Amino acid sequence: MATVIFNFEDKFTPQKTVENVSSGYSILEVTEDNDVHLNHNCGGVCACSTCHVYVLKGENQLEEISDKEEDFIDRATNPKLNSRLACQCIILSDDATVEVVIPDQSRIIGHEHD
Repeated sequence: MATVIFNFEDKFTPQKTVENVSSGYSILEVTEDNDVHLNHNCGGVCACSTCHVYVLKGENQLEEISDKEEDFIDRATNPKLNSRLACQCIILSDDATVEVVIPDQSRIIGHEHD
């Protein structure tokens, strides 16, 4: 089973590691199932940029970025070369280890994970 490590720009939020993640799940789905706060206004259909994350490790264990995703990343706050949308980061292997940084969510208005 895959492992996803979440780091946060908000220094008051501790790192969280989620193990036993099945391939085929998106990073967004992992956040929803494991009480990790990540906004997602469009519901995970690649129609906004609120689930923007930075992939630190394991990019090659995720589905390739699409042109549509790249277009929405350009609209995200502070995009970088390792930016992805969590809803589009589908884990490809049960042996994957993926590490991401969730940007500061305090300025995003919209759906919040409870």
